Amino acid sequence: MICRAFGPPESLVLEDLPSPPLQPGQVRVEVHASGVNFPDLLMLQGKYQFKPGFPFAPGGEVAGVVVEVGPGVSQVAVGARVRCSVGSGGFADEVVVAEARLVPLPSAIDFNTGAVIGSAYGTSLHALADRARLVAGESVLVLGATGGVGMAAVQLAKLLGARVLAAGGSDAKLAKVTAAGADAVVNYSTGNLREAIAAFTDGKGVDIVYDTVGGAMSEPALRSTAWRGRFLVVGFTAGEIPRLPANLLLLKGCDAIGVFYGDYMRREPEHGRAEFRRLLSWFETGKLRAPIDRVYPLAEAATALRSLANRDVVGKIVIAPR
Repeated sequence: MICRAFGPPESLVLEDLPSPPLQPGQVRVEVHASGVNFPDLLMLQGKYQFKPGFPFAPGGEVAGVVVEVGPGVSQVAVGARVRCSVGSGGFADEVVVAEARLVPLPSAIDFNTGAVIGSAYGTSLHALADRARLVAGESVLVLGATGGVGMAAVQLAKLLGARVLAAGGSDAKLAKVTAAGADAVVNYSTGNLREAIAAFTDGKGVDIVYDTVGGAMSEPALRSTAWRGRFLVVGFTAGEIPRLPANLLLLKGCDAIGVFYGDYMRREPEHGRAEFRRLLSWFETGKLRAPIDRVYPLAEAATALRSLANRDVVGKIVIAPR
């Protein structure tokens, strides 16, 4: 699904392109599933941090089978089940990727799940365990809990022993988040976020805020953060980057912490891979299950992205070329 100029999802065009030759250290992966993520939308509009050259296909993470290996490849063989983060190009029948970027996919994990683990669950585990240093028994507020990344944060926070207050804009969607393990929910379209936090924490404030939304929700959440709390800046799906009053950080002795999973994996690959193996083990043993809301064929990638843009889903969306 090719993007030739910045625009809406509907500007994508399905095209047949020649398979690129393999360079030393590269492998060809037959794509069985590709995760659909918010950065894909931003990339199509030219609003993401990284802008691939035209033409490009969106799609930052895939799962599939190795069908060819290039010179110098020694750690993976044809027929191996793998997942990988590719940045872009994932909405396709195949991708060419460096061997070092591949992660073996255990047989107990299906391709659809494998294609959504990185962006949502990798980000959330890095944010909660590594950046916020969550301790069992602490309270966590997840803003944007009905999205794929937010739902992953709810599940992982519970697995790590936290009490979770999930916030979203739809009662019907929040009911599904409750089923996924949230201890309490608040609809910030109809309810009062700060009152809900106060009730949930007996007036102490929340220990960790996981903010995927930005916009008008960020400052009220920060104002309701506990002493020595941690405010995780994960994303801005509301479209507005908030201006947080620095005096609140001083008065509460709390931290505002940036979470940039992609650059973390580039800068600290060994630590990131160890963290990811921990994540895979939870999926392999059934402690985690990815809530996949919809699966679309490759030709309907624009519809998948439009569903994401319209917030019509709860959990994750997958493109399945096969």
